[in-house]
Amino acid sequence: MTIDIELPLVVNGKPLTHNQRHHYLARNRLVQEIRHAAGWNTKAAMLRDNIPAQRHIIVQLHYQPGGAKRHRDAPNLTATSKPAIDGVVDAGLVKDDHDGYVTEVMPVIHPEPGKRRLWLAIRLPEETV
Repeated sequence: MTIDIELPLVVNGKPLTHNQRHHYLARNRLVQEIRHAAGWNTKAAMLRDNIPAQRHIIVQLHYQPGGAKRHRDAPNLTATSKPAIDGVVDAGLVKDDHDGYVTEVMPVIHPEPGKRRLWLAIRLPEETV
């Protein structure tokens, strides 16, 4: 089973990346916005779909830039996926974000045209806690 957790586009309609240069207080505000949105959206999905805490999850960030033609660098998106994973932990889906509980797969950029969108795909194993 896979659940998709919608995330906010926090930097002028774009995700947070490692190449952006923000004052540390501004960056912290963006990180907290991502973390809180991921946490609340994960908690909502857990309640809606009756999903218990998991022993291990596999997560992958997905970004659809809406048809922009500029080349993008998928590893830069880990600046967004890390606080999103922290939010998933805050929601109680897993106990911690280390490798024993979470496997993070490299982010994917979907270049096709359409609505700009950012989401975290969480793959759940059949076995639960």
